[in-house]
Amino acid sequence: MNLDIYCGPAPTPDAVWSAWNFDPPLLLMIAAAFAILITLASGSRQRLAAIAALIIMLIAFVSPLCALASALFSARIFHHILIVSVLGPLIVMAIPLRLRPGRRLPPQLSFLVHTLSMWFWHAPEPYLLALSSPVIYWLMELSLIGSAIWLWADIVSPRRAAGSAIALLLGTTLQMGMLGALLTFSRQPLFAAHMDTTLAFGLSPLADQQLAGLLMWVPAALPYLFAALLILRRVFAGRGLDGEASSR
Repeated sequence: MNLDIYCGPAPTPDAVWSAWNFDPPLLLMIAAAFAILITLASGSRQRLAAIAALIIMLIAFVSPLCALASALFSARIFHHILIVSVLGPLIVMAIPLRLRPGRRLPPQLSFLVHTLSMWFWHAPEPYLLALSSPVIYWLMELSLIGSAIWLWADIVSPRRAAGSAIALLLGTTLQMGMLGALLTFSRQPLFAAHMDTTLAFGLSPLADQQLAGLLMWVPAALPYLFAALLILRRVFAGRGLDGEASSR
């Protein structure tokens, strides 16, 4: 299948580790994002979050993971787990409270938008469309990152009651687990872009899809469950998830 994939065509196993993505506009975008975060940071915790966010951006978009995701749907899912479950909260933790998105909007809205983004872009046809055009690929990536930032900002807001924050976390875990289960238990491969790209890595298209489902089902839930436990712990100390004193 001839696709115009942003990260390039599917590499062979022996070429993966040399398939770094040094696209100048991408590097400029990452540098600009880091410069903004580090400039906004007002304390050591926020600066550490900004540096960690930079590392995740480099892993997700510059490292060979970007190219590997052209070959394996499971690598694409791992890539998306990184940007929504790790990069999203790191960016939020690096942004001052006054600048975080959605502070006056109902938290259900951020949850709904993020859930729709996750399910839409992991449906076969929209996913294939995203791999057919770099513009649509970046629409997919930025909508996933943006909705994740919005959701995590709602979760860690000091204005958010602990019960509401935990409900958002568990709801997100549940919807990702449902998506993962659908991928895992499907009896046929669903993603045309990976029908001819997985065998070189020792996986059938269906096995690759099932691995992707397991990643979405189990490891993807861990950051949300950890955050829920952290909220519960800090409830007893009267503090929010990001260490700010909770407003009463």
